[in-house]
Amino acid sequence: MNSHISKLISDGYLKSDLIIDAFSEIGRIEFLPKDLESEANADVALPIGYGQTISQPRTVAFMLELLDPGRGQNILDVGSGSGWTTALLSYIVGHRGRVTAMERIRELLEQGKANVGKYNYLKEGEGGVAEFHLGDGKNGFEKNAPYDRILVSASTFIVPEDLKKQLKIGGKMVIPIKSSLVYLEKKGEDEFSEEHFPGFAFVPMV
Repeated sequence: MNSHISKLISDGYLKSDLIIDAFSEIGRIEFLPKDLESEANADVALPIGYGQTISQPRTVAFMLELLDPGRGQNILDVGSGSGWTTALLSYIVGHRGRVTAMERIRELLEQGKANVGKYNYLKEGEGGVAEFHLGDGKNGFEKNAPYDRILVSASTFIVPEDLKKQLKIGGKMVIPIKSSLVYLEKKGEDEFSEEHFPGFAFVPMV
């Protein structure tokens, strides 16, 4: 375990064993452009091209701890970018789970797919759990719904209705709304509990 992960633990961002293990096994360096690999452990968002960024580690840790993903779950990852969150979630769900990655920018989708493929998590590979789809994340991916968890890594102004519909009853979603992270839990078909955590910045959902 590197010193950066140890700091995320000591600062209270990483708490759960499974998420800590995922951070330890899935190197952020594998999801960065070559010229930024030296910045892999920097706790800042970094550009990955096409006006998009890879989120800072403490933000991803905070989001995943809120999301509370687990083994065998079916998870939707909206705005997968260069694939880091998809790989982390793939590690967490294990070979009995499934991660559906949505990305709007084709070039980033291909990058993310190649990066996640380094860990043999692609669905077409042996033991693969992750599949990638090009499309508008606000629409989700109905074919693989309902989802136990939905993670959104780009900000919007409201929670998209399609994402609400595709979440299982009892399921959880973490999504940036304006400058806050919002945690939702689906209590009934049209009933949600909601908690807001202000002070975050994300690229807008395109």
